[in-house]
Amino acid sequence: MNTKVRQLVTILFVAATIFVNTLANTLPINGQNTGEVSDSFPIYFVPAGYVFSIWGLIYLGLIGFAIYQAFPSQREDPLQQKIAPWVWLGSAANIAWIFLWHYERFPLTLVAMLILLASLLVVFVQISRVRAGTSRGTSRLQRWLVDIVFAVYLGWITVATVANVSQVLYSSNWNAWGIAGPVWAAIMVAVASVLGLLMLWRERSIPYTLVLLWAFIGIAVKHAGTVTATAAWIGVAVVGAASVAAAFIKQPRLQEG
Repeated sequence: MNTKVRQLVTILFVAATIFVNTLANTLPINGQNTGEVSDSFPIYFVPAGYVFSIWGLIYLGLIGFAIYQAFPSQREDPLQQKIAPWVWLGSAANIAWIFLWHYERFPLTLVAMLILLASLLVVFVQISRVRAGTSRGTSRLQRWLVDIVFAVYLGWITVATVANVSQVLYSSNWNAWGIAGPVWAAIMVAVASVLGLLMLWRERSIPYTLVLLWAFIGIAVKHAGTVTATAAWIGVAVVGAASVAAAFIKQPRLQEG
């Protein structure tokens, strides 16, 4: 594909994603906004409403990324060439999820969410490989407008996927093996915490874990006094401490040859 066309297509996909997500709450699609559909499920893993303001940060980051990848200097950049198709796929999945969610096709929302999660994982892995393969490091602009943007996006979609799984299971009348809702949510917090620790261990992605901490605090605030809140605060303590350690412990450089 022509590099200029690739850059334009990326801009269009990002713009479409932001446009549809804006319509979801301003129109709103099918007469209900995204939060109203979510609130119809008594799911304890869902954080307080203010936590969802992170979407504003994600959209701002995606706008910055779309502009950055359109620079002439990025036309032949191998990383942009590798991640562009996955960014498009993720955007398409994001848009599909919105319509499926608002029209209450809940099992299909999970399919769209998993596609979005997988596409972001591929983007994250490609970014990590490029960063590890260069001895001079990445530029400050790439760090902020590519690396951090997709780490934050991936972190939030990790949280959203866990919540989506819980919501789909609830809508399917699954009895959670008899486990009470707050306890089940506490288990999900533990799973998300392990994912955060793995991401720190393998990639030292502090932006990713900061998103988890943001979500955990929101869960603890919304469900104060429950076992879910206790688990969330423990997750904050464990993942937070690991993030601080990762920030201050210098990562050893791999020796070539």
